[in-house]
Amino acid sequence: MDSRSTVSDLAARIPDGASLALAPDYSGCALAVVRALIRRGARDLRLIGVPQLGFQADLLIGAGCVASVESAAVTLGEQGLAPRFTDAVKAGVIELLDSTCPVLHAGLQAAEKGVPFLPLRGILGSDLVRHRRDWRVIDNPLGEDDPILLVPAIRPDVALFHAARADPAGNVWIGVRRELMLMAHAARTTLVTVEEIVEDDLLADDVTAAGTIPALYVSAIAKAREGAWPVGLRRAYPPDLDHLQTYAEMAKSEEGFARYLDRFVL
Repeated sequence: MDSRSTVSDLAARIPDGASLALAPDYSGCALAVVRALIRRGARDLRLIGVPQLGFQADLLIGAGCVASVESAAVTLGEQGLAPRFTDAVKAGVIELLDSTCPVLHAGLQAAEKGVPFLPLRGILGSDLVRHRRDWRVIDNPLGEDDPILLVPAIRPDVALFHAARADPAGNVWIGVRRELMLMAHAARTTLVTVEEIVEDDLLADDVTAAGTIPALYVSAIAKAREGAWPVGLRRAYPPDLDHLQTYAEMAKSEEGFARYLDRFVL
């Protein structure tokens, strides 16, 4: 685990064409790295929402960095639709693998456990089953006339997120955001930005240990103050709603989005 990395170092470790697991806006978004990816000109990324995507995905899609999206939703929440995602889907310039929260969690859990699939029942009867050729419905081998859905393991090339703190050993405290733990367990590489690196051993204190990802699952860490701006970070700083509304208005058109990139990213 490398705790001496910079934001640019982390972006450089995400190759073009990688499958990239990202957290929802309410969890921990490494926006500093996302902006670095756009400045680098990243291409053909395959985004995986854990379990949904928002502002950071819309940025990457609008900048031409994305080939496909697998997610339960892509939305700007109170700011409305994700405009660059919506236009890209309508134009057919990205592949959309429509999914659900339980399916995404099950697929990541399968990778976490080292098994090829997990069974799931709640999606049966949905039109999604007809459109997802990689899902399979079989008869329950332990029952009779009891169909069950098999969800293949989802093993991202890279998991990327932002957290409040890490310690010098590379342990990362995420608090209650357990989807970040799941991402780190399932991915081949886990890259994390943090607000601060503290001197205390986060695993030695019972207060922090339960919400801490051991360094074993973390590939590199970079310090990035307000690295989740503008979507905010739980108990650190709130989302910048004025900025997000500005983005939602500007990104309604390609020209407005280009002006946004020039002003706030490039």
